[in-house]
Amino acid sequence: MLALYYGPGACSMAAHIILEESGEKYEPRRVELGKGEQRSEDYLKKNPQGRVPLLQLDNGEYLSENTAILPFLGKRFNVWPTDPIAEARAHSFIGFIAASVHPAHAHYNRPERYATDQVAFPSIKETGLKTFHNYLKQIDGKLEGREWVSDKYSVLDPYAFVIYTWGVRRELPMKDLKNYTAHKDRMMKRPAVGAVLADEKISI
Repeated sequence: MLALYYGPGACSMAAHIILEESGEKYEPRRVELGKGEQRSEDYLKKNPQGRVPLLQLDNGEYLSENTAILPFLGKRFNVWPTDPIAEARAHSFIGFIAASVHPAHAHYNRPERYATDQVAFPSIKETGLKTFHNYLKQIDGKLEGREWVSDKYSVLDPYAFVIYTWGVRRELPMKDLKNYTAHKDRMMKRPAVGAVLADEKISI
């Protein structure tokens, strides 16, 4: 049985939604990020990076990073593109979120990761938020004329949804992003999304 280590509102929400939708029995293991549980000695033995998500596989091994976890779950539960070009685009989108969008948000959320001098924090936060907002506009453009990120619903959509919730949390003008907001509304109609939002106590 799979087990997911997740933090409320974190990027692990994408995997949480996918597992909830799968109908397969899994074990959710909540990690209280605000209390620093991800930096505990026990957790670091499982994932030295001290981050979520972390997926424990059926054989007991651990898999970290959304760039690995989402394709794995997508293929397991048939929510991953099968066409070679669509699959390549899926990898590209996951990489874009993980390597560009998420770090931009982290510059706003955790400026201490990028400078030791607190005087620099306001500038890092300002630049990070502006960059993050610009990335959200790119996602909005990608969704123009589309129901889902790929040709049909896939693991990419919960990942995009999580990022939307971050934009709401940062009080960005998300409703101006019409395509992205319509995508969020479609996601909100999925029962598993409501269940995960309730469990993680996230409102948007």
